[in-house]
Amino acid sequence: MYGDFALDWYVPRTIEKLVQKIRNQFPALVISGPRQSGKTTLIRHLFKDTHNFVTFDDPLNRERALSDPQLFLENLAPNMILDEIQYVPKILSYIKIMIDQDRNTYGRFILSGSQQFHLIKNLGDSLAGRVAILNLLPFDWQERKSALGERFLLNTRDHFEFCALRGSFPELVIHPEKDVSIWYGSYLQTYLERDVRFLENVGDLFNFQRFIRLLASRCGQILNLSSFSKELGISVSTVKRWLSILQAGKMIYLLQPYHRNQGKRITKNPKVYFLDLGLVSYLTGVTGKEILFNGPLAGAMFKNFIIQEIIKLFVNKGKQPPLYYLRTNNQLEVDLIIEKRYDQIIPVEIKLARTLNSGMARPIERLKNLFDELPFTQGFLVSLNEENFPLTRNVRSVPFESFLQELAADL
Repeated sequence: MYGDFALDWYVPRTIEKLVQKIRNQFPALVISGPRQSGKTTLIRHLFKDTHNFVTFDDPLNRERALSDPQLFLENLAPNMILDEIQYVPKILSYIKIMIDQDRNTYGRFILSGSQQFHLIKNLGDSLAGRVAILNLLPFDWQERKSALGERFLLNTRDHFEFCALRGSFPELVIHPEKDVSIWYGSYLQTYLERDVRFLENVGDLFNFQRFIRLLASRCGQILNLSSFSKELGISVSTVKRWLSILQAGKMIYLLQPYHRNQGKRITKNPKVYFLDLGLVSYLTGVTGKEILFNGPLAGAMFKNFIIQEIIKLFVNKGKQPPLYYLRTNNQLEVDLIIEKRYDQIIPVEIKLARTLNSGMARPIERLKNLFDELPFTQGFLVSLNEENFPLTRNVRSVPFESFLQELAADL
């Protein structure tokens, strides 16, 4: 379906305007995010005419930077892009000195890094108040459409199928000739060896990989740390540490339970979602349409797809996603709660279905009856149905793209 075209051009990123705005407000700007999300391509495209570029993926550059940091930076001055900065954290103190010598010049240092946990820790110690941090995730729905052209991704089903079977990483979207399974296998191995082992000092890579696969098989489910501990033969504290590694590296997102209603909720554990659905498919063996739409993970994967795109919407605006799920002790569960403002709380149900009925809106109707004192807005049902119409008095069926456009308009 997607193999009859070739793409060699730069795909504009949604976050570009924000990058340019922030760059003019801070001496240093960091673009972080998972490997292969397009960080280097983005900053080289935006700053190729104004900044000198160096990547610390190159061991020789690392050696030069560590042996004489001051000389290394002086040779790149006045404006520089330092790619994969996490490999040379000691250089940050020298960047701080250069910034403090001229605090009123903005945008001199553009830094990027794939492993946010170490990056944020070192930046917090070295460049507090001098740096802004943005995250770049794999392509969102608009970027995929821009890359593929108007004749592809015509509806929600197309978007879901493409994200699940092809993924959203730029290289896979732009180069349809690449084998998805081989690419993800290499991606995962690189992540394990270069980030998890090298940066996080995780020695047991076999069990860590089993852990990722187990997480993928339970996407959209409430995390039971004790269950993971028993199944993998590791401690609960190790499970928590490994979760933090995946979360910091922007591989997963932990959807927290809604907590504003005291005494109503019973679930304290988050649900886990991946930030690239293609990785879930690779890890769980979903390779075709039949198992995608009819397999045991079909509904959970569709929810993962919708939630990953909503997360990208907020991240590309430089905002922390205000997203939750709700589950109470009387068996009420709502897939997604979006707290856009203190006085605007949006309930959302997500269904892998084209034919809808009013019963699908029942969780939101119950929610509004139980918590009528809270400012819940009209609820939404996002599904494979492409019509926009009222399903019940309090719930509207809305197409995927329309829902994202409506959310974006108010950010």
